Amino acid sequence: MSVEANINSILKELKGTKLICVTKTVDPERINEAIRAGATIIGENRIQEFEDKCDYLLPCKKHFIGHLQTNKTKKVVELFDLIQSVDSLKLAHEIDQKAREAGKVLDVYVQINIGSEPQKYGFGLDEIKQTIKKVQTLENIQVTGLMCIPPYVSPEEARLYFRKMKTLFDELQQENAGNINIQELSMGMSGDYQVAIEEGATMVRIGSAIFGDRGY
Repeated sequence: MSVEANINSILKELKGTKLICVTKTVDPERINEAIRAGATIIGENRIQEFEDKCDYLLPCKKHFIGHLQTNKTKKVVELFDLIQSVDSLKLAHEIDQKAREAGKVLDVYVQINIGSEPQKYGFGLDEIKQTIKKVQTLENIQVTGLMCIPPYVSPEEARLYFRKMKTLFDELQQENAGNINIQELSMGMSGDYQVAIEEGATMVRIGSAIFGDRGY
């Protein structure tokens, strides 16, 4: 199927859930095909690759979704509208500083290590509420969502992790009403997005189901 056909098929499944079109390794021409077909948000996790192709893209919102090293923060703040992968307080402070220097207030999502995997980045469930309160004291970033990458398991096995994320999402909205403005729950990728939607995702990050398998 073509990129356009894949986008159309996925958008019908989403039923209002937002689509992040993951464009790592994808050339500008095919990204633009996706945008013309209805993708309004793209997600990238390779800074240099995105910088090389961003000038050739049609208008869209741009989310950074990969692990961000603090020495790359300035460039990401310049290039992207939102950072989905804030995984440490040190990084949050660095983004805040660079956003202040750029004269902007940047929306961010905090990344949750929902499977407590030592090889993955992100905050643990036991620290996330206090972390968000600390991040919200910064003036040039605001937490507007949560993001997770569950362990590499079957979609049905991932359901448990998505359910934990939805519980956390609901608790944060209830406990912090008026103080923070968490609106989005970013979870689910090409292999498990249907389950993520069933469990309450407000946005999913889909790449290979749109563009096909990538060659690295």
